Amino acid sequence: MNKSAMIRARIEEKLKEDVNKVFDKLGLSTTEAITLFYKQIKLHKGLPFSVKIPNKITKKVFEETDKKKNLIKAGKMENLFDKIEI
Repeated sequence: MNKSAMIRARIEEKLKEDVNKVFDKLGLSTTEAITLFYKQIKLHKGLPFSVKIPNKITKKVFEETDKKKNLIKAGKMENLFDKIEI
């Protein structure tokens, strides 16, 4: 058996609780989940999902929607498509 190494990390308590509920449903321990994550990083030679930094326009839109500014409201999907000109 390979030697094991210890990992210590600080994480928000609520996030930890929520994620542990998911692990429980999957039948995984935290150690097994972290090991799975590390193996995927090794396999992909990077993170196993896309991580992008938003451009200036996207960042501005995120900030505005967080402040509930410049929102497009439509009662029905068809109306939304008309409003955003699709």
